[in-house]
Amino acid sequence: MANSLVVRKGTSLAKQSKALRAAQYVRMSTDYQRYSIQNQASAIAAYAQQNNLTIVRTYVDEGRSGLRIKGRPGLLELMDDVCSSRTDFDHVLVYDVSRWGRFQDVDESAHYEFLCKKNGITVSYCAEQFANDGSLLSSIVKNIKRVMAAEYSRELSAKTHTALCRIAGLGFRPGGPLAFGLRRELVDENGRPKGGLTKGQRKALQTDRVCLRLGSDEEAAVVRWIFHQFVVGRESYSELARQLNRANIANHNGRQWTDNMIRTILGNENYVGNIVYNRTSQRLRQRQVKNPRHLWIRSRAEIDPIVDQQLFARAQKLIAERRVEIPEDKMLLRLRIALNRRGRLSGNIINKTVGLPCVAVYVNHFGSLRKAYDLIGYKAPRDYDWIDDRDFWFEALTRHATQVAEALRADLEVATGVDEDGVACVTVRGKRTVSFLIARQLAKRCANHSAEWRTTRRRMPNCWLVVARLNETNKEIQDYLLLPASRSIGQLLRFSDRSLARHKATRFKTFDELIRKIRASVHLPVQSA
Repeated sequence: MANSLVVRKGTSLAKQSKALRAAQYVRMSTDYQRYSIQNQASAIAAYAQQNNLTIVRTYVDEGRSGLRIKGRPGLLELMDDVCSSRTDFDHVLVYDVSRWGRFQDVDESAHYEFLCKKNGITVSYCAEQFANDGSLLSSIVKNIKRVMAAEYSRELSAKTHTALCRIAGLGFRPGGPLAFGLRRELVDENGRPKGGLTKGQRKALQTDRVCLRLGSDEEAAVVRWIFHQFVVGRESYSELARQLNRANIANHNGRQWTDNMIRTILGNENYVGNIVYNRTSQRLRQRQVKNPRHLWIRSRAEIDPIVDQQLFARAQKLIAERRVEIPEDKMLLRLRIALNRRGRLSGNIINKTVGLPCVAVYVNHFGSLRKAYDLIGYKAPRDYDWIDDRDFWFEALTRHATQVAEALRADLEVATGVDEDGVACVTVRGKRTVSFLIARQLAKRCANHSAEWRTTRRRMPNCWLVVARLNETNKEIQDYLLLPASRSIGQLLRFSDRSLARHKATRFKTFDELIRKIRASVHLPVQSA
């Protein structure tokens, strides 16, 4: 019996297997090179070696602000693993307190660390001069560091805003979306042109500046036509957008025109040569607010004008006359009158009814169309439960993406995240490989009709697409589809059992079957539909 393994009472082998194992969390925004991912990883590795820790997992947020946890897939994945007890480590190593986050509420920073502690995970700050051991001195210094990290962001935000206002006052472009018919040009500190900037390109030198220049003559002609038709022809925003789309004239983003795009062009002073900045502000990733006119920064005659000043002034007068402030009780009264006349309500009916504010106005005042409907006692036939459940299904898809990433992590550089459209996805070696969507089942028009599912998204990247189809009640996942997505698929996807071959989709009854197929397919080149 001398060689027998004796497990004493109260000994946890699972807990022992986690001992001296650590995960590292690294984050870089765009502030300093000393906070690069490589520098953080080197300092963490040295700390781990000194404390006999083995790093078995890495959570990364690259190019992410530390003001909020939203938009930080690395920290979100870490907290999800910790709270769901899926960890195989008992330490989390972070470079310093500011890399954990620059939360404006220091209690939020403490909350995430408390969740780790609650689940048996110790958070260590490798570059700090204090040991995070819960002592009085450690607690005081750590809280001061959190306050300093938050205050740094506040001070940097104020300084950056002041500098951008000064740049705008000098006639340069400080940033923001580019308008139709305009281009960005890079100039040096002496004002000499250095070439144009395309979408996504940025200046490399701090002494360089960005100026606005006119685009093509064809785009300038379109802008003049919009102003002329609006002022002289008295055309509506919708009619102008329809005429441009019928003529197959794309906007500067290569998309179709909308009412809001027309309204934006008609109110843009860039077309008379002025640069206006600070009309709105969004400090520290908070809610965007509109600034009063006396805070606007206006630099005149910095661009060659496209539209005459008098024509532009007449357009602003017409826009002001079209905007009429209506009290909320009268807005609801008009909505009730429209309901009595039409017998039903919808977004399309509201936008086309004369005398009714548009849908966006009702949403801004009441939060949603459904709340406005409730206030007048109208029950819409549309299934609004789907809107209520969107957050639930987004979390479900995020968990699915995490499970797929875990299955691929053994031999690939895999990460989970959320793309620009808010869709859960899995990236392999930095390239998006699998995206996840939910398809709800539509109500059958007739009893003998086959079941049909629908899902939408704004962009269709060239990667594998997993579509989770819901059951008849749209409360549970019925099965999964795996299909190769491409830009030719379109934004609206409809599925039925008969159309699977047309979509080149493979159906799986369980998620385990889907994972096995993804593991076998992800090593192959992505197919095209």
